[in-house]
Amino acid sequence: MLVVLHEFGHMVAAKRNGVVVEEFGVGFPPRAWGKKLRKKKGDDTLYSLNWLPLGGFVKLKGEHDDATEEGSFGAASLKTKVKILLAGVGMNFLTAWVLLTGLFIVGAPKLPFESLPFYGKEQSIIQSDTKTVASKTYVGEVSKNSPAEKAGLEFGDVILSLNGQVPGDELTLNELTKKYAGQEVKLKFEDENNRKDKEVEVQLREDGASGGVLGVGVSQTVKFKSTWSAPINAITTMYQSTEATFRGIGYAFSSIVHGESEKAGEVVGGPVATVDAIKNVSRSGFPDLVLLIALISLSLGIMNVLPIPALDGGRLFLILLFRLKGKVLTKEKEEKINAWGMGFLLLFILLITVVDVRRLF
Repeated sequence: MLVVLHEFGHMVAAKRNGVVVEEFGVGFPPRAWGKKLRKKKGDDTLYSLNWLPLGGFVKLKGEHDDATEEGSFGAASLKTKVKILLAGVGMNFLTAWVLLTGLFIVGAPKLPFESLPFYGKEQSIIQSDTKTVASKTYVGEVSKNSPAEKAGLEFGDVILSLNGQVPGDELTLNELTKKYAGQEVKLKFEDENNRKDKEVEVQLREDGASGGVLGVGVSQTVKFKSTWSAPINAITTMYQSTEATFRGIGYAFSSIVHGESEKAGEVVGGPVATVDAIKNVSRSGFPDLVLLIALISLSLGIMNVLPIPALDGGRLFLILLFRLKGKVLTKEKEEKINAWGMGFLLLFILLITVVDVRRLF
């Protein structure tokens, strides 16, 4: 969906600037269906649905920089080429901004920027117009033979209350369990597997006991809600995410150079890690899933703007580089450089996938 939106941005920019769009495809060939809609005179764009559901593509007339035919990408002005190449990135940024703005209006999950080893800053929001509207306490690790295990708590469950008190309203779960240490309490939680609320009686251990009073590791999620500042909070969140992404890339490469591949694997993920993240986050609710989609859209935009051959930023970099040198970027040179860039990307994805599989399984 996000890649199709990215390609849609390219198509709109091309058509608005007089470059012929030969085909706009959802998925990759072989083709399942195709039709020329011809809404405007002279618009012969073929809209297609294809069997491989791996994003989408836009095919422009004369896509190479040295093309000279009328209506081709190559014959367009440098300003037009910049618009077309950056339109996909702009669409990804716009998608992220719209989704984040909507989330801040209804309740956006807090991003734990401060927990990143290469960042360490709190999420920046306009405090005067933003309030915490909800928080959830998710079960992480459950100690063996602990009160939590005996109560039936498992990874992913949500602790709703302890003796009628909701963790996070006034006291954290840790503070609540210490308050009732050594006592029998009523624990209410949402079973992640059955999506049902359960209430059980639990005998807590004494304060200071090995493994904790309840014997469970938890993570707290917080949601922010704002009104007029929602679009601004969305922009600052995008800025921080972009800054964290570039720092994360630097941290990953630095770790690889120093032979610490495990550290790099902790902050970089490929297709396998993305699918796993979507699976895990979807359990937390629709807002968390929308947040992840917004961040993936933002990441697509960031990665595509980098000067890596075969990506939008790389193609633009090549065009500008050859302009500065006063040389012609021929079709052969462009294809060769982009092929090397694509090879590098595929190798990088393969390496990241190996790291993902090792980490997950």
